[in-house]
Amino acid sequence: MWSASACSAAAGLLGALSACSAKLALGADHLRDLCEDVVGEQGGVCEWIHLLLRLCCICLVFLCNAVMWTFFAKALRLSSSSATATVTTTASNFVSSAFLGKVLFGESRALLWWVGISITLCGLLLLHKQTPPSKDESETKKES
Repeated sequence: MWSASACSAAAGLLGALSACSAKLALGADHLRDLCEDVVGEQGGVCEWIHLLLRLCCICLVFLCNAVMWTFFAKALRLSSSSATATVTTTASNFVSSAFLGKVLFGESRALLWWVGISITLCGLLLLHKQTPPSKDESETKKES
């Protein structure tokens, strides 16, 4: 049902979600500001909501990491090469992190970051273009 590439991409996305959850739980007061924007300043209600949201984000860190490792292990099992699964997961994580950082935190990336991710994606394309040797070819190499 799942291909190695899909499992790797899902693992990368879950890793980025885990990092965003950690940043929301432990970072600046993004959650309190969001609560105050939605609810308004109503006698400390946001203090309790803020605490509850932080606890939920901490739980999400552990949940996302557990599911991420499950998908990554499945990608390694389904992939013909561990390098392909690893690079696909890494590239997916980089792209997902950039997207989530922009959407959730208003972050932007420098030109050097875009050059680096472009090179990584080109390498990923090369890895996926390479076809694994057929059984006949691998048997011939073993006999030599």
